Amino acid sequence: MNFIRVRIIGLSTSPSSGGAYALVLGEEDGNRRLPIIIGAFEAQAIALELEKIQPPRPMTHDLLRDAFDSMQANVTEVVIDELREGTFFAKIRYSHDGGSDKLDARPSDAVALAVRVDAPIFVAPGVLEEAGIVADDDGEGMSGLATEEGSAEEEISSDASPLERMEKQLDKAIEEENYERAAELRDQIEQLKSEQSQN
Repeated sequence: MNFIRVRIIGLSTSPSSGGAYALVLGEEDGNRRLPIIIGAFEAQAIALELEKIQPPRPMTHDLLRDAFDSMQANVTEVVIDELREGTFFAKIRYSHDGGSDKLDARPSDAVALAVRVDAPIFVAPGVLEEAGIVADDDGEGMSGLATEEGSAEEEISSDASPLERMEKQLDKAIEEENYERAAELRDQIEQLKSEQSQN
């Protein structure tokens, strides 16, 4: 079977989703999108790696990556290969000691591992045909994890520049393991640096 390679287009949520997120995958050589509902923890695990935010302690998917490394096993690819009664199923394919094998996994866990080991993500054609959505336009990019606004900010000297204040807030968010806030601040810092370089 010729599986279709996809990439992560974004993560999104809404107040009516009950804490669930949508992981949106898009085919590399086409305009179909595959939204998969995942939990908040898995969404956070994917977003952290995409944003290159290093938590102070290893998360579950970091531990899984390290377990593969310690056994000298190489994750070769992740495949979302089935859709049964509205539930997606995935396989983590890996090579070890000259052979290859696979593990059953939830797509969210498989993708969270894939982004950590830089493994390609594939979808079975039948799954994409059944659950895929044709994109109306070429608009892409990470929508980012939704966060609550108006949280109390750390008191920072008024002499500090806006960039310095945000960097201190980022450090505090990572220290407190508030990764959604950290991802938001990281985006704001990058945007501010980009604006400053253009001036």
